[in-house]
Amino acid sequence: MSVQLVLAQVMLLTLGLIGVATASPGHIVDHSLKGLLALLVTFLAARLRPRAFLRIAPAYWILTLLLLLLTLFVGHGTVTSPGTKRWLGSGPFQFQPSELAKLGLVLMLASFFSRRGVQNKLISATGMILATTVLVLFEPDLGTTVLTFGLGIILMYAAGVRIANITGFLLGLVLVAIPFVDNYLKKHTYISERIFGHQNRDSTLEVGLDQIGMAHRDLKFGGWWGMGPDGPRWNYFAAHTDMVVASVGYSTGLLGVAMLLFAYWLIVSTALQVSQYATRVRPMTPEIHGATILATGAMFMVVGQAFVNLAVAAGIFPVTGVPLPLVSYGFSSMLTMSLALGVIHSAMREVRRHLPAAHQTSDLVPLPAD
Repeated sequence: MSVQLVLAQVMLLTLGLIGVATASPGHIVDHSLKGLLALLVTFLAARLRPRAFLRIAPAYWILTLLLLLLTLFVGHGTVTSPGTKRWLGSGPFQFQPSELAKLGLVLMLASFFSRRGVQNKLISATGMILATTVLVLFEPDLGTTVLTFGLGIILMYAAGVRIANITGFLLGLVLVAIPFVDNYLKKHTYISERIFGHQNRDSTLEVGLDQIGMAHRDLKFGGWWGMGPDGPRWNYFAAHTDMVVASVGYSTGLLGVAMLLFAYWLIVSTALQVSQYATRVRPMTPEIHGATILATGAMFMVVGQAFVNLAVAAGIFPVTGVPLPLVSYGFSSMLTMSLALGVIHSAMREVRRHLPAAHQTSDLVPLPAD
């Protein structure tokens, strides 16, 4: 297993515990147990070879599509978005199928491109991307839709699809989608309200009374070193979920936020190492190609979502309801992100397994023999 990837996960889970303890002490035991389970999930996933992920990909992806379809009929929303259908289950046993669907898309595209190549395969790949994103869009969950669609585009690029083909696909999709955008926004008015509310928040008298304003206040009070988890602070709905970075910043200050960003950088660095090592492997087998796509997709799953969440907390993006990976309270996201890290571990081991001896490094902690 990659030392720096293990370090990144432990740092994020620890900062998440601090943030949840600060914002909602009643959830700390539950969150701690889920964090330990997340580490176990990552370790078990890292034991698998990439070929295992590539083989189960079609079945897993189809299962996630069925769960998304089921959600549209029997799913339910949240307190803040009662008109949506995003969750399955009830009580403590609830999960969000769209989180599983992101990982399903990563596995499916990696499996498809490693088996079939990238030549003349754009239509099939775009069909997989659209099938997943459209079902999420109907929930509706615009933030996750954008992340999932962006994930698909990144995977096509990582697989070797030419930029000209990707650009043509995007332009064609925009032209097709234009007639439907107005009706979609009229049907789901909360999306427009969030967008226009975000644009107008700086010119209203209510600045500082919404979630972003309170998050900024917490970050400001945290200063350089933080106030600790027991200091007086503002309580608001998303302080332990979507805005948990503000709770982390309040308790640990700028130092804690910098550690958070450093942990995500370690994830990016590890995935880039997989791609770098893969270029030294000769011959380039389908499994090695698939491993690089898996690592890139899993990395973007985690870091792309982190970027969106932090941009919302900073006030750059409108509120989207996207959790901070491995930090926010909630198990659906933590589970899939832990699986994604396990996929990166697996890809790293596989690529290193085929490296010439001269290029071996000592960044891996050995696992028991397969």
